[in-house]
Amino acid sequence: MTGSILIVDDEKGQRDILTAILTKEGYSVTAVPGAREAIEELEKAEFDLILTDLKMQGMSGMELMEKVLAEDASQCVVMMTAHGTVDSAVEAMKKGAFDYLEKPLERDDLILTLQRAFERIMLLKENRVLHKRLAETKTLPNMIGEHPKMLEVVRMINKISSTSTTVLIYGESGTGKELVARAIHERSPRKEKPFFAINCAAIPDSLIESELFGHEKGSFTGAGSREIGIFEAAEGGTVFLDEIGEMNTAMQAKLLRTIQEKEIRRVGGKQNIPVDVRIISATNRDLEQETKRGGFREDLFYRLNVIRITLPPLRERGNDILTLANFFLKKYSASCGIPLKGISKAAMKVLLEYSWPGNVRQLESVIERGVLMAESDYILPEDLPAEVHSEAGPAGRLHFDFPPEGISMDELERDLIVKAMQRADWVISKAAPLLGMSYKTLQYRLEKFGIGRPE
Repeated sequence: MTGSILIVDDEKGQRDILTAILTKEGYSVTAVPGAREAIEELEKAEFDLILTDLKMQGMSGMELMEKVLAEDASQCVVMMTAHGTVDSAVEAMKKGAFDYLEKPLERDDLILTLQRAFERIMLLKENRVLHKRLAETKTLPNMIGEHPKMLEVVRMINKISSTSTTVLIYGESGTGKELVARAIHERSPRKEKPFFAINCAAIPDSLIESELFGHEKGSFTGAGSREIGIFEAAEGGTVFLDEIGEMNTAMQAKLLRTIQEKEIRRVGGKQNIPVDVRIISATNRDLEQETKRGGFREDLFYRLNVIRITLPPLRERGNDILTLANFFLKKYSASCGIPLKGISKAAMKVLLEYSWPGNVRQLESVIERGVLMAESDYILPEDLPAEVHSEAGPAGRLHFDFPPEGISMDELERDLIVKAMQRADWVISKAAPLLGMSYKTLQYRLEKFGIGRPE
């Protein structure tokens, strides 16, 4: 671990112990006996993190923090407090401290807290770089093209970014839902504050509450220390909840309360903690239909769906496929040191005829591979993956040899549905467009044929 820490404590023994521990962990450490000396150090150099005692002779740690944050709101401060003054430390967190530690300090708690703090610091640095990059360009990153549906997406982003209202982004996997969320954040008044993205489908139901809201030490088996959740860490910023449709109903109720009351409670905690975050969520499922079936809370849906942005799948964007392909060609030609002149007309035809179930993310991967595999000045059809240039026949339609004994339509339909589900990793909302069906129709067909995901 690397980073610079300024320790502020009027007890020399405590300063020496902290300096020894943190230096051994790889941090660059400066230790001073009071707030006045800390201010002098801050005038001479920048520090990633300030670790300060709360009660000190002269200026207190609270006063020091307020002065520092008034000049630089992004400065990370961790407060140390003796037992019995925890209420003051909680007050410090409300005023901008990242976290607090109770004395006598436990070494493991100290290290874990600082690790979390530096994760947030790195995220803020990444956000600043992204913000600078966005400020230098007139377009949104990777949202290249002139299809009317994408121009409408860009218009919506520019229109709503200055507000704090909730946004629900619809789109298939790989269409760029997180990019849209980041673009909204980077164009908002919250742009200097953290942006956290979490995939609700990737976290077990038993852990998602702790991940979002944090937990107290000892609140469940394995909770060896207090953990700050994403909502607290993102104070003043934006939380992006991807695959929100996968969230269980119990957690949906708690998220609804957070949106309504603007406060959270850690797992095992007794105190409600106010939070100020903007919530942007995303899904590839039809949540309106899910509410009718009882799979998603109707009241939460309406809270999330104040502003709705729908990202079109790549196969519906026409010539944007070629515009994006050429963009990725230039990107990977430069990064790989392979100066290709372009994409052949035959390869362009293949790209246009393919259905792109993985959308823009898949296209980028295909072009990167094409750059690496090309043996001429152009990407040719044979440089593309087999599944891309073998899917479409003349006029871009599925083709096969008709067997002399004829076919069973039921067997053919069942086989096509199984293949589509396999390609979509058994996600109905992804497979339905491949078959030209609605979610509900495909669900009926799966039940009709008794098709289920293999164990």
